[in-house]
Amino acid sequence: MKHLKRHKIPKNWPVARKGNTYVVRPKFGLNKGIPILVLLRDLLKVAKNRKEVKRAIHEKNILVNTIPVRDERNSVQLFDKISLVPSKKNYKLNLAHNGKFIVNEIKESEVNQKIAKIINKKVLKGKKMQINLSDGRNFISKIKCNVGDSVSIIFKDKKIDKCWPLKEGANVIVFAGKHAGKRGKISKLKTERKMAALDSKDGKINVLIKQMMVTE
Repeated sequence: MKHLKRHKIPKNWPVARKGNTYVVRPKFGLNKGIPILVLLRDLLKVAKNRKEVKRAIHEKNILVNTIPVRDERNSVQLFDKISLVPSKKNYKLNLAHNGKFIVNEIKESEVNQKIAKIINKKVLKGKKMQINLSDGRNFISKIKCNVGDSVSIIFKDKKIDKCWPLKEGANVIVFAGKHAGKRGKISKLKTERKMAALDSKDGKINVLIKQMMVTE
């Protein structure tokens, strides 16, 4: 099904609950991202309707993480980089304090890199290590890191550049759950409970490790 009923859209989509009955459904990651159509029309407001978005895609004027978008239902995920070729403007998908998606304008020098969370590691033939990331990417890498850590991806080189470990003192963003959008510093890791205590602007909060990502 290519559409969602408006009242069923994820809470992190900054879309009015009243309006047309249906909203486009992303091709993947319903709760992890937002369709490029919704982002361009409702967040950036650079297109009035689906027809304009499809035309821009056909002309390869919309890039996500340096790659031309092929479908208006393609999902843009947290920290993905969006480039508008005609205007030479670049943006990053982020989370506001209330847990809803927002877009921040960024410099061109920031487009070639993004942060993602390690969700799994697998040893392949020849003792090669495959690292599986939260945005669906997989890399073969020798970098020392653990599940729960975050890494910096360099798109041009198609490689992992740096690793930010999940540890006390690390800065994180909460991307799911009732505290989504909150940012803070890990004051205590409770690995046996799969939780962490964070110092945030709203005071101390407890968050499941699976609902947060190290940002630096």
